[in-house]
Amino acid sequence: MNISHYYIEKGTGYPLILLHGNGEDSSYFSNQISEFSLIYHVFAIDTRGHGKTDRGNAPFTIRQFADDLLEFMDSHNIDIANILGFSDGANIAMVFAIKYPEKVNKLILNGGNLNSEGIKWTVQLPIEIGYKIATTFSNKSLQARKNAEMLNLMVNEPNIAIDDLAKIQADTLVIAGTKDMVKEKHTRLIAKNISNAKLQLIKGNHFIANKNPVEFNNAVSDFLGTKFSRIEG
Repeated sequence: MNISHYYIEKGTGYPLILLHGNGEDSSYFSNQISEFSLIYHVFAIDTRGHGKTDRGNAPFTIRQFADDLLEFMDSHNIDIANILGFSDGANIAMVFAIKYPEKVNKLILNGGNLNSEGIKWTVQLPIEIGYKIATTFSNKSLQARKNAEMLNLMVNEPNIAIDDLAKIQADTLVIAGTKDMVKEKHTRLIAKNISNAKLQLIKGNHFIANKNPVEFNNAVSDFLGTKFSRIEG
């Protein structure tokens, strides 16, 4: 791996890895890190080319990010971990759990999708338009090239085959907002095709971990079988 991940590390105990969404960084989990670290050894990672982690020269794809995660775990002597991914982070976590099932203890997939068809068209259309514009100017502008690369993750990725979900061995919580930008039927499809999956919908939009942390953290706590010091509403 030609990058060194920036990450926030807090707590001791069993490892819990947090993976943020597209264009974000580890700070997205500001309402989770301190609480989760009361019980777990938390690692909130900036994905390749996000936040304070370098872009490097490898492909800018969900599958590369999953391989980056494996190298991160190996470099920190983490044999197996609980993994919580949000949005593109959930897609990374899905790919990782499919490819390296022995590395995942419990899996939380928040707002993930198998492909762009899983996103509501009112959200996806502006993304598609932005991608086309950025691609058009990518040879003339470094910023446009970066934007095109980032938007590509939401247009042409992650393309996870439904049949591959059967390769996930970990107990899984599939969680989404009641008004999520991911179609509810798509979220239900993901949960249905993972053998040991539980589905939970939480009041809110795509950003429930940030906007509704009490209910989100309690759902994660209940799934992991631990009791955090609960945030008061």
